Amino acid sequence: MLSVHARKPAAVIVDPVARALLRIGLTPNMVTVAGTLATITALVVLIPTGHLVWATALTALFAAMDLIDGTMARMRGGGTAFGATLDASCDRLTDGALFGAIAVWLIYTEQAHPSAVVACLIVLVLSQVISYIKARAEAGGLTVNGGLIERAERIIIALAGLFLQGVGVPNAVVVSLWILVAGSAITVIQRLVVASRDPKASTRIAPPKGATDPASASE
Repeated sequence: MLSVHARKPAAVIVDPVARALLRIGLTPNMVTVAGTLATITALVVLIPTGHLVWATALTALFAAMDLIDGTMARMRGGGTAFGATLDASCDRLTDGALFGAIAVWLIYTEQAHPSAVVACLIVLVLSQVISYIKARAEAGGLTVNGGLIERAERIIIALAGLFLQGVGVPNAVVVSLWILVAGSAITVIQRLVVASRDPKASTRIAPPKGATDPASASE
């Protein structure tokens, strides 16, 4: 939800930055990769070592590049199929680094209850599933948009938990994880329901390579 409504207010800052980066010769794909590497580095270094406030601040800053690269692509006349694939792949890597780093912090730094680690791993899996449902549905010609917890909400809730924990609020990370567990599970169901109700949901698809086509086998 936020991914749609946040773009217009952010354009006041994002658009000038995108134009400046294009003027110095950077491409949207360069910004995507740079932002991903910077974010992953901040996450895997700062969160396991307990520097939660710094991890939150830097991750929020680098996450802005996720808006900048898309804006740059539009300013160049539109994105490319590879650019969209690269961006989605980098988002999955960043999500994995975020919740993987939180899991390491819970286990080795916080010595948290195993249930908290389980919650973190559930969120890690569901975050990938939410994105996969959309990608697979679109590959089959279906339209699947929205949901209670999209990537923007997931990142904001996780970073809010990290920040609050970092400034001394106990169990803030664990609470944020359980919120994400519930919200992500609902989102998975929402997206599957939306996909099942698409007008093209019952369209037959071709069998995978190497499989026998029942229609041809019966001839």
